[in-house]
Amino acid sequence: SLTENRIQLLNKVNFGSEDRRIQSWDRTYMELVSFVKEFGHARVPYQFPQNPSLGIWVDTQRRSYRKYLKGDTSSGITEYRIQLLNKVGFEWECRNSP
Repeated sequence: SLTENRIQLLNKVNFGSEDRRIQSWDRTYMELVSFVKEFGHARVPYQFPQNPSLGIWVDTQRRSYRKYLKGDTSSGITEYRIQLLNKVGFEWECRNSP
């Protein structure tokens, strides 16, 4: 069986990775905000040479949102994140880029 010390160590590792994941989402969200300020919209193309990971992240948010709408709790998206994305004019349905 696990000792109390091992349980605490495992919890610390898990909490640390969750914190990094949250920080990563926030950092990429701020990159999206910068994109919106520069281009006037939040339609980041999937293949965006200036910031390839941003296009992939936007696609991931759309997929997570679709899962969320179906009640899939593994989607990883929250009401708060949805509100933040809506605030910058995020388009949940992929449309042709301008």
